Amino acid sequence: MDSTDAASSLTAFQGTASYLTNDALEAAVACALVLQKPLLVRGEPGTGKTLLAEAVAAAEGMELITWNVKSTTRAQDGLYHYDTVQRLYDSRFGDHDVRNIRDYIHMGPLGRAFQSERRVVLLIDEIDKADLEFPNDLLHELDRMSFTVAETGDNVVARQRPVVIITSNAEKELPDAFLRRCVFHFIDFPDRDLMARIVAVHHPGLGDSLLDQALDVFYGLRGMTGLRKRPSTSELVDWIAVLRSGGVDEVAMSPDLPFLGTLLKKEQDLATFTDTASGRGRPRYGR
Repeated sequence: MDSTDAASSLTAFQGTASYLTNDALEAAVACALVLQKPLLVRGEPGTGKTLLAEAVAAAEGMELITWNVKSTTRAQDGLYHYDTVQRLYDSRFGDHDVRNIRDYIHMGPLGRAFQSERRVVLLIDEIDKADLEFPNDLLHELDRMSFTVAETGDNVVARQRPVVIITSNAEKELPDAFLRRCVFHFIDFPDRDLMARIVAVHHPGLGDSLLDQALDVFYGLRGMTGLRKRPSTSELVDWIAVLRSGGVDEVAMSPDLPFLGTLLKKEQDLATFTDTASGRGRPRYGR
């Protein structure tokens, strides 16, 4: 299947029952699918960057392969791993024929995506956690959809071009050469209307009164200046869950706000909220 056929075989992504989208995000996904380029997604934590890959996979009926990037991750880790330790162990204590090096070559996430008989969604999660050279080290493989196993000389070529979604929290600037090869989208934090729809997905039957009050408090907290970590969508969903479990049907911005630790996770932020809600000092809200 060539790239044109692969692109035309995909449906227009419009989110899922549990992952709500807007026109801008849907257009970005469409561009990446048509152009056969990785989709680089940025946005603050809690805006659904990682869940986007899960939603695209679910909508297209594809397997999701996830590559969680860490500070020690190398590009090689995504291609394959040559298990020299196991081979040495087998040569000394086992009855396995160690002459076949291919038995000790294990594909990484990118390698598995290339070898899959069916098209998959490959999520490269939090790429900016790795070394600055990490994105550049992937350029060749992502461009050509192939790589060579040095130990055997085997050339691994993608049987089906994967849908590649890359997330970044903007902890580091990514190289321009890498950015040129991606479709970029910044996920804005949901506005109040979209957030109400998101909450309704997770809490069907929630009364309008509690929903409005919870959103007033949530966006009030996010608007406070001086917070080191503003509450995210998942924390709002969790907070409403404990409010309902505790039988709380009214909330307001006050020092005795229930289950505050579900929303604010830093001691400094709790102190900032307490001072503001109790009226000590001048209110500190951003525009």
